[in-house]
Amino acid sequence: MTGLAKAAIPAGVRFLVLGDSAVSVEFGQEIRLEINRKVMALRDCVERAAAEGELRGIVETVPTYCSLMILYDSLVLGYDELVAKLADIAGGIRLADEAERTVVEIPVVYGGEYGPDLEEVAERHGMTAEEVIRLHAAPEYPVYMLGFVAGFPYLGGMDERLATPRKKSPRLKIAAGSVGIAGGQTGIYSVESPGGWQIIGRTPLKLYDGASENPVLLSAGSYVKFKPISEAEYKAIANYSK
Repeated sequence: MTGLAKAAIPAGVRFLVLGDSAVSVEFGQEIRLEINRKVMALRDCVERAAAEGELRGIVETVPTYCSLMILYDSLVLGYDELVAKLADIAGGIRLADEAERTVVEIPVVYGGEYGPDLEEVAERHGMTAEEVIRLHAAPEYPVYMLGFVAGFPYLGGMDERLATPRKKSPRLKIAAGSVGIAGGQTGIYSVESPGGWQIIGRTPLKLYDGASENPVLLSAGSYVKFKPISEAEYKAIANYSK
């Protein structure tokens, strides 16, 4: 790394060059909430500095499980200058107060045609469908990142008793709003697409709406709380949101 003393890099932080107009700030290589919270704290600091004019040339920030990718205008901001400023910011970040976190309630109708794999998941773990629903709806899930398709949230914090492998043969079409399990993770299909997750329910909410001014419902760093609802409630919400 040219032009920047190694001593300036905070412990546990690594900078990776991504072409001539992007850099990745990595806080580790594990999927852990503590690491992801550092990523989100850095994102907030960088975006605030950019908005206030203290860090010019920032084009976009993209958080992942363990790192923050920062796209910048190399005609406005040089790599060495950017990394020096990012190292300074990363060395002084403070994690957000957990009491102030944003929790988005996601209504879900579990089982039946909306969750065709619910019974299979329950049987695999020696549970009833009701027990699977109770365990799945209990946590407040951190949104680690968005990816795969537009608006698809990768959630952490699922009860390990529900961990279930992906289906051996992926489905060619999974409805938007489908809630699934893959390994130790749960997530929500934001648009209709192929996929191999075990589908246990569906939400009537639109996680992605390309025609909306704010097309994505969830954001990395927020939390999700699933709320079991009936099929009648599902249809009422779906009709209202058309």
